[in-house]
Amino acid sequence: MLSLAEIQRRIETGELSPDAGIAQSLEAIEARENDVRAFVCHAKGAKAQRQGPLRGIAVGIKDIIDTADFPTEMGSPIYRGWQPRADAPVVMMLKRAGATIIGKTTTTAFASRDPTPTLNPHNAGHTPGGSSAGSAAAVAAGMIPLALGTQTGGSVIRPAAYCGVAAIKPSFRLLPTVGVKCFSWALDTVGLFGAGVDDVARGLFAMTGRGEFSQIVAATSPRIGIVTQDFAGPVEPAAEQALNTAIKAAERAGAGVQIVDLPEMVREAWRIHPVIQDFEAHRALAWEFSERHDEIAPMLRAGLDETVGLTPKDYDDARRIGRRGRKELAEVFEGVDVLLTYSAPGTAPKGLSSTGNPRYNRLWTLMGTPCVNVPVQKVDGLPVGVQVIARFGNDAGALAAARFLENALAKSK
Repeated sequence: MLSLAEIQRRIETGELSPDAGIAQSLEAIEARENDVRAFVCHAKGAKAQRQGPLRGIAVGIKDIIDTADFPTEMGSPIYRGWQPRADAPVVMMLKRAGATIIGKTTTTAFASRDPTPTLNPHNAGHTPGGSSAGSAAAVAAGMIPLALGTQTGGSVIRPAAYCGVAAIKPSFRLLPTVGVKCFSWALDTVGLFGAGVDDVARGLFAMTGRGEFSQIVAATSPRIGIVTQDFAGPVEPAAEQALNTAIKAAERAGAGVQIVDLPEMVREAWRIHPVIQDFEAHRALAWEFSERHDEIAPMLRAGLDETVGLTPKDYDDARRIGRRGRKELAEVFEGVDVLLTYSAPGTAPKGLSSTGNPRYNRLWTLMGTPCVNVPVQKVDGLPVGVQVIARFGNDAGALAAARFLENALAKSK
């Protein structure tokens, strides 16, 4: 994979020019794209900017995020050829930091469930996950060092785990979602993919200018609470093995580890996440549902048809549970620095008919907490990861703990 941190280091020391950094990505896209199919489109003649911390860094943008230089088709024939007049704020944040927007990465239709043509770089017979399929796969295949995705259920952390890359779903609204096709305004969150934790931290720092993301160092002896999310259903042996491997590595490195039982209202919040998501989706996609119903992708269309009867009372009741869940979760963080749990039920499912299940991600999206995927190991050639979760607003703490775990796992191999 291409490391953003390493490219930055080489540019700063003069070993690599910014244009050479972009050329490196263009060459990698030329070599791997036919096998991975991560891009909807890309700029073959892209050049580097001369200024900014991300000069020489090629970035892929999930194709539900508006770009003035590329169409934004949202994975749907309804928007084929649609050309926004302006970049979304998150895209401008990257450009102002010196990044080169190299192209648009594939997304499931409206960032929902219908699979994309993208293949898992580790095994083409398996899904790369979704909905941010192209972003995760492009980074995993070594085509680009940084990519943007979004998460409403599990669309950043899960594909990162399936593809074996680092990723952060930041605290809710740390990054603006203006100019991003809405699915659920209470849940949609923009996230980043990179080769390692340091890479996504550097990307976040360059975008936001927030000092807490500058030079993230590994936490020292963090207090880690283990959450198995038994209410979310069973996991495969590969996921259980990865979590146990991470726990052992963390303990050997000096972390304090304890099992944490989540409060009842947090468990209830997991249950009602789909109510909030689907109620809002009906409003966010009202025009498409009413005017272009038959052109909506099959899985999404079926889901919308099934949930058309959700009422404002259902929604209001669910939101109340979500608010109570967030309050009770804040109390959990009085006793631990971060939580550690599965990033996905197992390795990437075989075949391309599904993008996998977000059941281990959706609670944390509703809670608005920062989550970081840390790759742990491969099982039968496919990556498995775990996610580090910190309290709302403590994104720097999540990244520091993730770096601790990343270092601990490296030392234990």
